[in-house]
Amino acid sequence: MKLRWLGHSAFEFVSDEGIDILVDPFIRANPSCKIPIDDLNPDVICITHGHADHFGDAVEIARNSNSFVVCNYEISNYLQRKGIDAIGINVGAVISLNGINIRMLDARHSSSYDFEMDIGYAGNPCSFLFEFENCLKVFHAGDTALFSDLKFVVGDVYKPDVAILPIGNIFTMDPTEAAIAAGWINPKFVIPMHYNSFPSIKQDANQFRQLIKKESPDCETILLNPLEEIEL
Repeated sequence: MKLRWLGHSAFEFVSDEGIDILVDPFIRANPSCKIPIDDLNPDVICITHGHADHFGDAVEIARNSNSFVVCNYEISNYLQRKGIDAIGINVGAVISLNGINIRMLDARHSSSYDFEMDIGYAGNPCSFLFEFENCLKVFHAGDTALFSDLKFVVGDVYKPDVAILPIGNIFTMDPTEAAIAAGWINPKFVIPMHYNSFPSIKQDANQFRQLIKKESPDCETILLNPLEEIEL
């Protein structure tokens, strides 16, 4: 599976069978992502919550690519009214698409259509667990605080190989809490996200790496530059 960080919380996963999944497609207004949205052609788009820096360019990308969108029920209704093929699921649900399991799990945050003139409720925020054809499990935490499900559900029950965690503070966990979360989840690899996109979430990723070495010495921290791709 190939993984590419598009900056902030946006990630692109391409499975061994060529299925392209785009998570939190914040592209045009993302200062870390210097690619045109026409370069993206996902089969599936997953949206963790309604905030503009996560919902992003979902509508235009889905229309351009004829993508299928996985999100919460409230966002799916919003997208369906715009003619987008979207399925709304809720925490605990799993759907299988082309041999890939996509499970919606909880996150502790807020969610609204803050990009509309009248801010509206956009359902509960979520995280996603992806299980690919080769059984590799990747957890994208979305925007979240530190909370016990990261240990007792994500870590103890689902045991992901890769955990992608926010470290920016202000809106999410800070590096110290994210390192605790990584210790609870106990993945083989941890990737920080949701930092350095804006001055308010400036963080030193190397500090996070040192915290991981202390909390989880068997876990490898992967620090990516925006648009960098790796193979797992």
